Order: sequence, then structure tokens, then C-alpha cells
Amino acid sequence: MSTDLRGVIVATTLPYATDAAAPAGLRVDYDAYAEHCAWLVANGCRGVTPNGSLGEYSSLTDEERARVVRTAVAAVGSDGVVVAGVSAPGSHQARLWAEQAAEAGAHGVLALPPTMYRANRSEVVAHFAEIAEVGLPVMVYNNPIDTKVDLTPDVLAEIATLDNIVAVKEFSGDVRRVLEIREAAPDLDVVSGADDVVLESLLMGAVGWLAGFPNVFPKESVELYTLATAGDVAGARAIYEPLVAAFRWDSRTEFVQAIKLGQELVGRVGGACRPPRGPLSETQTAQVKADMDKAISYLAGR
Repeated sequence: MSTDLRGVIVATTLPYATDAAAPAGLRVDYDAYAEHCAWLVANGCRGVTPNGSLGEYSSLTDEERARVVRTAVAAVGSDGVVVAGVSAPGSHQARLWAEQAAEAGAHGVLALPPTMYRANRSEVVAHFAEIAEVGLPVMVYNNPIDTKVDLTPDVLAEIATLDNIVAVKEFSGDVRRVLEIREAAPDLDVVSGADDVVLESLLMGAVGWLAGFPNVFPKESVELYTLATAGDVAGARAIYEPLVAAFRWDSRTEFVQAIKLGQELVGRVGGACRPPRGPLSETQTAQVKADMDKAISYLAGR
């Protein structure tokens, strides 16, 4: 299995269909999800991440969560990579999800620190050591906004000494971190985890992009990534600036709902979310539509 988790890997949304017998009246639409994964890879994305935050993993049953990974692996086949989300409250649970991902044929895993406990440094390192023992390449996920645990560059340098730790999805929002991480842990690939700082991160040396709006604009996201990593700042900015208003929703509380609405506005399947996520307010819906209209108008005129 490749340890290279670079490129545009999409944190996939998860479609549901109405079903009174399913949790919250919504069953996972595996056929629609498989089509979406295949479509993303066909449009140039390197691969997909099932069961990330955007995939509403915390609202899924264990059976659903396992089947989502199997569906993604089958859908992309040999055309892309699958980096399965394995975040969980406990280290033993995260390890079990990593083992399930390996059995399903995933190429790597994405993991937060313990999700329901504000772990200290030694506990965080031990958590990732447990996951890494499974043997798949591990992308550490730094999201101090949600976890309240900040994987600072010095902490990442320690985690990077573990076998199979190959990358970090950086979601602190501080683009200075890219260079700081590269200095502290030069063998660790830095992956931009937030759409609204992706260009800045790539220009500072991030080698990958794993976030949300490529669900909506996969082809354009790949073009932006290619231009930025090739050093074509003007070309990358020409795409980024009309899209960044929409991209900012990736860093807001309602990011799942906003990205699903964005998918609908470009003719893709979006739909509802399971609780605790509710619908966007009228004001939020209007703003997403306005931000998306700017992006869609630009792309239509290219």
C-alpha cells in the first residue's frame, strides 16, 4: 500500500434517503454514495475519505460506518485511494475502526485525538501509536476548534516518530503552522484541512488538500491544487478568489449542511443531515446561495 496521501482527497458527504425505520427517518443511500465517490475520482480527485466529520460519522450506527468504508473502496476501485476516518472516543475504538478499514481495503486512515476527552500530550501520542500499530498509513487530524486539543508542531514532531504516521491534516486555521510543522517534522506531509486557507497553505508547502468543497467543485479544485503546487500563483488566485466566499463555509459550524446545499446548487445529490445537525436558517440558506452564485457565475464564464 502506498504511504503517499498527497493530492486532492475529498472528505465526502453522505447522502440519505427517507426511511421511517432508519435512525431519524433517514437511511444511508449507499448507491448514491458510491456514485458520488466514483464521480469525484473521475473528475481528477486523488481519492476520498469516508467517515470524516463531513461524513457525519458520529451519527452513524456501527454497521453503517463499516459499510460506508466498504462502499467507498468498491466505488473507487484501482482509480483512487481511500483514507478512512477512524476517529473515536477511545484508542481501542479507533484501532478497531482502523482494523476494519484495513480489512475493507482502505489505503490509509484519518484520525483525530480522542474525541470526547481532552487528552494530554502523552495520551495523545499513545492514542496515535495504537492506531498506527494496525499498519496502515496514518494521517493525523489537528482540529483544535472541535477537540480542544491542539497538535502543535512540537507535539506533531513527537507523533511523527511513530511508524506509519505519514501526514497531518492541519485545521487550526493558522497558515503559519505549515512552515512550522515542516521545520519541526520535515518527514511529515502537511495537508490543508480547511478550504478557505487552501491556497495560502499550498503556497507555504502543503502537499495535499483534504476538505469539503471539492465535493461541489472537484474538477476546479484539482486545477487549483495543480496550479498552486506548480507555483502558478496568478492562475491559482484566478480560481480561488471567486470560490473562497463559498469555501469559508467549510470552517463554520454548519459546514455539512452548507456543502450539501452547494452540491444541490450544482445539480448533485445533497439532502438532509441526521440530528443533531438541523437545517440551515433562512438567512444562512440565502447566504450560501449568494456565495455559491458568485462561484458558479465565475465558472460558467470561464
